[in-house]
Amino acid sequence: MKNNFKSMILSMASIFLFAVSGVAGTKACNIDPPNSAVEVNVIGWSFEIMDFYADEMKKCGEVKNIDVNVQLQDFQATKEAFRLANAGGGDSPFDIMHVANTGITEFGSIGWFLPLNDLIDKYRDEYNLDDISATGWEGATIDGKIYGIPATANTLHLAYRSDLFKKYGLKVPKSYDEVIEVCKVLQKESSIDVPFTLDLSAGWAWEIEFLAFIRSYGSDYLNADKTPAFNNSNGVAAATKMKEVVDACMGPTGLSIGYEAAEIAMNTGAQAMVHIWASNTVSMFDPKQSDFADVIKFAPAAAPKPGSKLGGSAWHDFYTIPAKTTKDHDLLFRILMESLDHDSQFGAADMGIVTRTSIKKGLPNLPAAKETIAKGIGIYDPNQAVQLAQAALGNWMPFIGTGEMTPKAALDAAAKEYIKEAKAQGFLKK
Repeated sequence: MKNNFKSMILSMASIFLFAVSGVAGTKACNIDPPNSAVEVNVIGWSFEIMDFYADEMKKCGEVKNIDVNVQLQDFQATKEAFRLANAGGGDSPFDIMHVANTGITEFGSIGWFLPLNDLIDKYRDEYNLDDISATGWEGATIDGKIYGIPATANTLHLAYRSDLFKKYGLKVPKSYDEVIEVCKVLQKESSIDVPFTLDLSAGWAWEIEFLAFIRSYGSDYLNADKTPAFNNSNGVAAATKMKEVVDACMGPTGLSIGYEAAEIAMNTGAQAMVHIWASNTVSMFDPKQSDFADVIKFAPAAAPKPGSKLGGSAWHDFYTIPAKTTKDHDLLFRILMESLDHDSQFGAADMGIVTRTSIKKGLPNLPAAKETIAKGIGIYDPNQAVQLAQAALGNWMPFIGTGEMTPKAALDAAAKEYIKEAKAQGFLKK
């Protein structure tokens, strides 16, 4: 009897501590069951913090009459699936979609996402939506219409092996000129063949990095009249610097290493330094996943042009509601807000950069990420002509890395392609 009483007291104490501790990611979905069965289909891509939010959404599938199906694939496949689903007309097979800034521009501009302004105003107080950062909301807004709920912030910054830097007397680089010097030392003194990578494994990856480089050099993709600016002298200098990094640090092998492969390379010791998404560093803190968790450190992104803007952008990932979903918009919005409320984001802060300003905790790379965002190159201008420039640059810039084209030749070819498509779509006069 005494032991049973003691067990009961301990059990009650545990329940009390659980209730007051604010442990996130453990609460139930606080939504009233709909009158009839509803299937909610969610599409997105996978990384740690978005996987966490997906699990939070699945808890709403435990509510009577709600079934939540989450389909996670890669970034490009997600966008292509959504394009195909909407291009044919008819109802959307997806009810909630995960997108980044470029997806807001591409799909929001043509009316494929539901404007959320009225729902945001309706639930502003209940879910304390003013706690979400203003920059997050701005990234989801086109012409005053808000198309997404900011779920996480992201940027590219440096991760490096502090033990190797100490061993060889290296300083953490603040510019890509200094990155190149570090690579020279590591290639000479260490056994690492590819000491550093930035992700240039695909055309879209080249384009993402090029935005950082060209803005650090003081230019942008387009002029005010939407004519191409990316092939001007600053653009050529920026692309030339990228090629210098490839030659000094990466070589042909490094060109095939994407950010996911680089994450593994850092954890296994195959690389000494990487320019990587903040969202892809969680494994580096975990001794179960990384052989070097105790020595991997983080720093802000290096500046492509010394003394100028850092080579990292201010991305966000959002959840949106497709305009052609037949499901109740209010219900879908509440599922999103249950997944992105304060308790959920408090738990998510252990896996990435959350968007609620009241949450102060974060992973060890948070200071490096925040400095990169504050001193970096921002994000794409939200207009569709920029997307044409992105596509053209992605088609031609990989030839710079392989040496098949000079930086100027590749950028001029991209400009020619852009002009042709921009005229066809009415952004430039024929």
